[in-house]
Amino acid sequence: MSNRKIIPIYTSSGDLGAMMIYPYIFNTRGEWIGFITQDKDIYSVLGHYVGYLGDGPRILRKRTYDFDKPKLDPPRPPASITRPATMPLAPLMPELPFSVIDILDEEPNRLTTVDAGDLRQDMD
Repeated sequence: MSNRKIIPIYTSSGDLGAMMIYPYIFNTRGEWIGFITQDKDIYSVLGHYVGYLGDGPRILRKRTYDFDKPKLDPPRPPASITRPATMPLAPLMPELPFSVIDILDEEPNRLTTVDAGDLRQDMD
């Protein structure tokens, strides 16, 4: 996986929020936090729908989403990656309409590592 291109994913405020090496999404520390489908839908490491990859690129979701997307089986966990020393600056992004939210700005807890997060099932 080390020879594949790292695609930066930004927040609406222009900060680096995540990195993608298709189909994996990593946080800025290089830990696996999600995956992307061919339809550009983003899922957590637990298989829960999070949003979609919008322009920028940013991880977006409709504010009034009813969570009807089925849970998916995540791909095999990848190894952690090392963040490059430099990343391109964020492009100028249009303001989002009120009906759309930026997940990395407003709900970053939806994308957590395998061993953390509110959506993880309790152990019996």
